[in-house]
Amino acid sequence: MKKSVALMVGLRYTGARKSNHFISFIALVSMLGIGLGTIVLITVMSVMNGFQAEMQERILGMVPHVVIGQRGEGVKDWEVLEKQVAQNKDVIATAPFIDFQAMFKSGPSTRFGLVQGILPERETQVSIIDDFFIAGSLDNLKPKEFGIILGSGLARSLGVTLGDKVNLLIAEGATVSPAGISPRTKRFTVAGVFEVKSEADTMMAFIHLKDAAILTRKGDLVSALRVTTKDVLNAQWTAYELRAELSNDYFVSDWQYTHGALFKAVKMEKTMIGVLLTLIVAVAAFNIISTLVMVVTDKQSDIAILKTLGASPATIMKIFIVQGSLNGIIGTIFGVVGGVALASNLPQVVSFIESLFGVSMISGDVYPISFLPSKLMWSDVTLITSIALTLTISATIYPAWKASRTNPAEALRYE
Repeated sequence: MKKSVALMVGLRYTGARKSNHFISFIALVSMLGIGLGTIVLITVMSVMNGFQAEMQERILGMVPHVVIGQRGEGVKDWEVLEKQVAQNKDVIATAPFIDFQAMFKSGPSTRFGLVQGILPERETQVSIIDDFFIAGSLDNLKPKEFGIILGSGLARSLGVTLGDKVNLLIAEGATVSPAGISPRTKRFTVAGVFEVKSEADTMMAFIHLKDAAILTRKGDLVSALRVTTKDVLNAQWTAYELRAELSNDYFVSDWQYTHGALFKAVKMEKTMIGVLLTLIVAVAAFNIISTLVMVVTDKQSDIAILKTLGASPATIMKIFIVQGSLNGIIGTIFGVVGGVALASNLPQVVSFIESLFGVSMISGDVYPISFLPSKLMWSDVTLITSIALTLTISATIYPAWKASRTNPAEALRYE
């Protein structure tokens, strides 16, 4: 019965504030503040999730999950090694490659980059490159035809397109003469251009494995074996297992060595932004304290009458906790609904704003991707909702406790 009385009176106080418009205004501001803070928090977390997912797909889709090499000049009998590696339960596919640094030259333009010799039919199993061609395809790489596939940024820098010629200068297999060391040079024909919107666009090129072997004079050797795992985020453990299964003649590394710092930085940035934006919700939630303090002052006589009618301090406390919590719950519900709706349609909203004002908010020349990604995760929504409700309910405790300590004699002295 006491619980129903506290709930009934608390709801009545929430809806009956016409006598004091200033208190109603402060309560409305606190509700809007909680709602807007929740919307911003859900939206920003979704954008960070989207960036992380896009980077994981585009960057880790191009780099090997695990690399297995042989100590020395290269891997011998890579087919035998491949069969042994394929027995691991977490390995999806493998592919050999030969990689080397080179200087690209076309007319007056020169650029440095990384060249990988690949088997086109195997590369589609270990890389996402086949899904991001803007000209040509992997099928255009034929052995001894010396075709080359360039990243879009590299192709633009060299000023070449499909069918144009590019000269490659490499130090591996260089010719030594009395005049000095002369780098090997070979002319290639552009057989394709890809664009994954990552660093690979500006620094990577692909040629056929047999052409790479001829150019570097490796013969039947390959630089290493590329391994794709079931779970890229668990590649470190797969690498550990493979390291234990193989002999000491081989070395095993994973993507954490080359790109781990980048993803750790993104994760830390997401955490820090989440903490900072939570302060917005906290500030709005603690506005409830000032609202309830004014309500308690305004309702002194009502509190005194309730106490003289037999209401206990706990009942009085519950009344004002109900009133303050209701503000927080309404604001949180508004924020969650608005945040989920905005995060779910953010790319379309940004595209509409860009077309309306003729501006580009995310430039592909500056950022790894040319659109604003958004990935709504319900675990984040649940966490944000819990934080908002916890902060708002906690903010009601002190004013409600002060109301429960009201002395009826003092409150009614001048009534």
